Amino acid sequence: MFDRILIANRGEIACRVIRTCRRLGIHTIAVYSDADKDAQHVRLADEAWHIGGSRPDESYLRGDAIIEVAKKTSAEAVHPGYGFLSENTGFSRACKDAGLVFIGPDPESIEAMGSKAAAKHLMAKHDVPLVPGYDGDNQDNAFLAQQAHQIGYPLLLKPSMGGGGKGMQIVRSDAEFPEALATAQRVAKAAFGDAAMLLERYIEHPRHIEFQVFGDRHGNVIHIDERECTAQRRYQKVLEETPSPFLTPERRAAMGAAAVAAAKAVNYVGAGTVEFIVGPQGDFHFMEMNTRLQVEHPVTEMTHGIDLVEWQLRVANGEPLPMTQEQIHSHGHAIEARLYAEDPDHGFLPSSGRLVRLRLPEPSAHVRLDGGVIQGDTVTIFYDPMIAKLIVWDVDRPSALQRMREALAGCEIVGPKSNVAFLERLVRHPSVIEHRIDTGYLDRHLDEFVAGAAQPDQRVVCAAAVATLLHGECHVTSEAADPHSPWNRADAWRVGHAGKRLVALSVHDQRHVVEAWGDAGNYRLQCGEASCTVESARWDGHTLSARFDGEAQRIDVRADAARVLLHDAEGIRWRFERVPAFVWETGDSASGNQIIAPMPGRIVLVKAKAGDKVDAGQELLVMEAMKMELSLKAPRAGVIEAVSAAAGDFVEADAVLVRFAE
Repeated sequence: MFDRILIANRGEIACRVIRTCRRLGIHTIAVYSDADKDAQHVRLADEAWHIGGSRPDESYLRGDAIIEVAKKTSAEAVHPGYGFLSENTGFSRACKDAGLVFIGPDPESIEAMGSKAAAKHLMAKHDVPLVPGYDGDNQDNAFLAQQAHQIGYPLLLKPSMGGGGKGMQIVRSDAEFPEALATAQRVAKAAFGDAAMLLERYIEHPRHIEFQVFGDRHGNVIHIDERECTAQRRYQKVLEETPSPFLTPERRAAMGAAAVAAAKAVNYVGAGTVEFIVGPQGDFHFMEMNTRLQVEHPVTEMTHGIDLVEWQLRVANGEPLPMTQEQIHSHGHAIEARLYAEDPDHGFLPSSGRLVRLRLPEPSAHVRLDGGVIQGDTVTIFYDPMIAKLIVWDVDRPSALQRMREALAGCEIVGPKSNVAFLERLVRHPSVIEHRIDTGYLDRHLDEFVAGAAQPDQRVVCAAAVATLLHGECHVTSEAADPHSPWNRADAWRVGHAGKRLVALSVHDQRHVVEAWGDAGNYRLQCGEASCTVESARWDGHTLSARFDGEAQRIDVRADAARVLLHDAEGIRWRFERVPAFVWETGDSASGNQIIAPMPGRIVLVKAKAGDKVDAGQELLVMEAMKMELSLKAPRAGVIEAVSAAAGDFVEADAVLVRFAE
């Protein structure tokens, strides 16, 4: 086994590789950018070296700098993780030329599967089922439009060198094609350095099912069953699970055989994933092969009792696969959810900032956490905003879903916005529970999973108020020099009559003011027109139990001086911000008169100029931030007074980009 390896990546996957290496007694070398000097992978590795600036092209995409560090530190091998240089043929070849073992497939295998068009040609030769389409070299726009018309609609435009759903566009008519093509080409060029496109017939209501494959240098290639990744939003995976509830044993065997055939076609060595699009009737078609470890690999590990990173290390060291195909057996059901710093209520806009609080469930035989940050760390604007992967296991799918619901309920993220509430709604939705979804279901029914401006009912507001009152009373009593002194009472006691306290809470910018009388768990509450009597309320920091108008209830709730986090009877998460009881009304006279940058990023397209007359909702700029494109649209109809950004500019958050005439 290797003695020293360098990990050419960051965040969660770097930490994941380090854990396996530590168990095997392998010395780990990390690399880091300016933004990551205090990152967890830097702290966990045995040593860490600085390689450049914060932007990926200044650091983690600099293969020369990484190889230089590997040489200086006497590393024997390089683990690329996923993303960045993991599927870069040039980097793989450069490692080999430098005398380093690349812990992944040979450059020729990466190259063969790196182009979707070339991969499809190769798969056709090995009888792997394909979707009808065009994957040729002629990339003339008029020719592509002609091919699209011949293939027929609906049609899927895909960057030939792409991955992760970036740049993909669904087109439903000849009229839509030119603009969709221009958008896809622009994203592909920016993300992958190549604007070449594939055209495929779009399969309506498909499922996305992928197979984990593994090969060694002794001629062995096997599959380690499937992962279903049908729950997606804009082609980005949201939930992953294994086994697939859709596959029969016969379908699984057929798809597994096709996946192995695809891997053998490129003499594959190491961990890879063959991805299929599956029609409603069970017909399956090759999509692509990812020549690396996948983000969702933990669900395979939990159901098969193996460590895929250890397998990677052993195969790269020349050892044969630890198992044969006949020895591969799945046990139970595993589900993975990705916790992201993003705002589902505002178009899943990526978020950044310091993790003021990060509470996640305790790891166990049923719960696994793969993360790259801890409380106090910062989610930066330069990289993917994933906070952690939450993986659960149980004996069957219903039990695993319940485990996921419990685990998500135990998550609390304060600082950047997060998608936890969105995930909670997702795993409770009947269509997800009954597996009645396809890859486009979330996009078509997004309003069913996003809270938006929804407001809690009065009972929920009252419960939050009770937790606030008990937190305040406990806080005053615990810190008081003399807890028995009347001057240290927290019940608003007054001479001659019962004192009244005001509890002001805000949800989605809507204020809720509760008037409260009483103390020590017994209160009379008034919230607007509704009143409530609370008796024998007890709160242990996590659970509130009380009688509300005589009805006993138990509620999961956490509270501090700034906020209250509560799950109602339906399991819906509500986050209340504590706000001043008395406020002055303010107005923003500038609202609607300008477009500001929602976060730091780079302007990639400007579609308007001073003097233009525009309509409400018209796209004026396109901004790139945190690995995604953001469309910035006119807040109202009017005339543009000034545009203060140009394509290529890097802008800070809240910078005014467009100003409208009054």
